[in-house]
Amino acid sequence: MADAHSVVPASVLRNLSDKLYEKRKNAALEVEGIVKQLAALGDHEKISAVISLLTTEYTYSPQANHRKGGLIGLAAATVGLTSEASQHLEQIVPPVLNSFSDQDSRVRYYACEALYNIAKVVRGDFIIFFNQIFDALCKLSADSAANVQSAAHLLDRLVKDIVTESDQFSIEEFIPLLRERMNVLNPYVRQFLVGWITVLDSVPDIDMLGFLPDFLDGLFNMLSDSSHEIRQQADSALSEFLQEIKNSPSVDYGRMAEILVQRAASPDEFTRLTAMTWINEFVKLGGDQLVPYYADILGAILPCMSDKEEKIRGFARETNEELRSVKGEPEEAFNVGAILSIARRQLDSEWEATRIEALHWISTLLDRHRSEVLCFLNDIFDTLLKALADSSDEVVLLVLDIHACIAQDPQHFSQLVVFLVQNFRIDHSLLERRGALIIRRLCDLLDAERVYRELSSILEGEADLEFACIMVQALNLILLTSSELSEIRKLLKQSLANAAGKDLFVALYASWSHSPMAIISLCLLAQMYPHASAVIQSLVEEDINVKFLVQLDKLIRLLETPIFAHLRLQLLEPGRYVWLLKALYGLLMLLPQDGPKAEEPRQLPTSNTNRAVSRSSKRGPG
Repeated sequence: MADAHSVVPASVLRNLSDKLYEKRKNAALEVEGIVKQLAALGDHEKISAVISLLTTEYTYSPQANHRKGGLIGLAAATVGLTSEASQHLEQIVPPVLNSFSDQDSRVRYYACEALYNIAKVVRGDFIIFFNQIFDALCKLSADSAANVQSAAHLLDRLVKDIVTESDQFSIEEFIPLLRERMNVLNPYVRQFLVGWITVLDSVPDIDMLGFLPDFLDGLFNMLSDSSHEIRQQADSALSEFLQEIKNSPSVDYGRMAEILVQRAASPDEFTRLTAMTWINEFVKLGGDQLVPYYADILGAILPCMSDKEEKIRGFARETNEELRSVKGEPEEAFNVGAILSIARRQLDSEWEATRIEALHWISTLLDRHRSEVLCFLNDIFDTLLKALADSSDEVVLLVLDIHACIAQDPQHFSQLVVFLVQNFRIDHSLLERRGALIIRRLCDLLDAERVYRELSSILEGEADLEFACIMVQALNLILLTSSELSEIRKLLKQSLANAAGKDLFVALYASWSHSPMAIISLCLLAQMYPHASAVIQSLVEEDINVKFLVQLDKLIRLLETPIFAHLRLQLLEPGRYVWLLKALYGLLMLLPQDGPKAEEPRQLPTSNTNRAVSRSSKRGPG
């Protein structure tokens, strides 16, 4: 192999490592001239020897000035080679790239300068080293030395120019490199990466959109950067990609949908807003591609419907309506179970709007895919029952609508009522707070008589007598006061003359017997006055305590309501309704006869019938 020392004068080699920049620069010019002459002669063996000398004895030297001289020398050699430099790049570029990690910032600076000059000469031939150069530039963009950063930026701009005009650049090889760095937090690196994404996306022959799923998450991650400039750059890049998606006939929506779903739950408001904007467009544009991802998308939308930011809520509502308008079918990968699971999970949300919309989805699925939903009933039933204790009346009413829809099937109807009674037994406060609302709504949505018959059948054999008494008292009060049960009341009033009314009275009687006041009011409503009187007479054996008197007081007040207007009018015919009078006077006698309560008997509607009662008593019951 040729000896480089015989080609390059010793004085040039000495000056190449001088501490003075001017001497090193002049020596480099000498090297450039020597290489140019050798290139003209076609003596590439000697050129290779010169490059090897500059590499081994200078760029890899432990002396900083030697390394600086070596870098200047390699750049000079490249300039000397001009159009023939490409065949020596394998020798020239690696030592320069190695110098980017030098501990001396000045050496790193000269490495940037050297590679800049090399790139200017070789242009497109430079592309074979692109990945290594990109990696080096990425690190240098965050260099601690300002002058190195500046030099790296100049080199970066040149490399971008070369790449945009080259037809040899491989985007497939570059993307893994980009993806690895997208989650770096350094602001300088982030700016560097966004810059490259923007530049490459502007090149018509490079399909960055096709690789967007590989770095989309990284761009979204930058939206929450502390630097306003970085947030702005990332947002600008994302906006451009979204516009391209709208105009592109072929987009991989699926992979990106997964990323957007995660970002929609970001603690950063701007990130959530951008994610919801994208999801909104995806649902409009994605079509069948997004069907397998509907459950995940719904999981992102529902929490955002309660977001503190109005814009996010607006996009979430709009997207939700778009999603619900899609008539997906299970055979088209429309996963009913997965969507139900998401809706069920969101019923535990602290936000009312989210819980309400989750219930709307369950209702929609029941309407469209009833058989599939009922297959998952065991997975959602307990959650729906717990939702009856929700603090929101609107939520409770929607839950009851769903329960009523499910209970259209006889087996599910019985299951609903059984579980409802169990819940009331476990949580008495639920009965107190929501009992009337729940029972009235179910009676409105389902057949009221059917609901009461089923409840009565269950309570008849209730082992917990205290609970049975409380439950029956609640049902009785609803029966006597609620507009939803007006038809049942009419039927019971006709019990003496109507077989259906009598049958209903008998169906309720056994369970109503758990509460003395409930059975008395039932008998009075059904005009079974002799039996009401007999029940009242039997109460002398009961422990007349405070609870008893409270229930008695409630019954007396009920007798003054419009529900019992027929009873009060019957008192105008005392001779005909003697057992009614006996029953009412029986109630009167059960009240305390002295103290504050002594005034309450005057509330009973019997004060004007004393004489009539006396006369009728002598004749006996008519």
